[in-house]
Amino acid sequence: MTHDVTKESIRQRIWSYMEANDIARFPRPVHHRIPNFEGAERACTKVKQLKEYQTAHTIKVNPDSPQKQIRFLILEDNKTLLVPTPRLRNGLLNRITPPQNANKHTLHICSTSEGVKNYSARLGLNSTVKIDLVILGSVAVSPKGRRIGKGEGYADMEFAMMSTIGAVNSETIVVTVVHDCQVLDSIPDNLFGEHDVPVDIIVTPTRIIYCEPKLPKPDHIIWSLLSEEKIREIPILQELKKIEQREKRNIQVR
Repeated sequence: MTHDVTKESIRQRIWSYMEANDIARFPRPVHHRIPNFEGAERACTKVKQLKEYQTAHTIKVNPDSPQKQIRFLILEDNKTLLVPTPRLRNGLLNRITPPQNANKHTLHICSTSEGVKNYSARLGLNSTVKIDLVILGSVAVSPKGRRIGKGEGYADMEFAMMSTIGAVNSETIVVTVVHDCQVLDSIPDNLFGEHDVPVDIIVTPTRIIYCEPKLPKPDHIIWSLLSEEKIREIPILQELKKIEQREKRNIQVR
């Protein structure tokens, strides 16, 4: 029955199905991850067909394995690739900058975690960056645009932070790249809150799905959902909180 369905029960169902049917790929098991899957490269390559991709200059992509190919293609197409700083420990976004005249082998390295270590620069909160497209991994999505991640909330938090600094807004298109089995026709609306990032376009190895009507996106950090421990763990949250408090004071002074 619907009231027994939770985000976690949906995650477990997808992860187990992918493992049992050998859709899952390294790293395995895919439980508690954004799952890598057979056909991930094909799905990523389909993203290039989107006019939203073709017109984008700056693209932010999650760091998980199934999105590696789209990170490579962004670099190959000479677009600006932004990735989140690992677990947000040292900031929000890193820009991957390959060495001059990098060959395909080097671009592939740049599109992995090694690229973040060796070929990236951190963007400060005062950087004026405008993100044209956000590409996320998912555990499950619905054709309406409801998205379930792996359960740690980083993608939602990153979007709220990017919105707070003006890097994204309600018009910024969000794409997810998944296997067909991860698209579920009915994911109950009551599982989602205003902090959850919906998707606008779903790309699988066989389909491109435009989610209509577009669901509202987070436009601020909802501090009441964050524990003191989480804020302590992520220094950039502390910085953003100070900025928000300072801006509120400035507004009140005016």
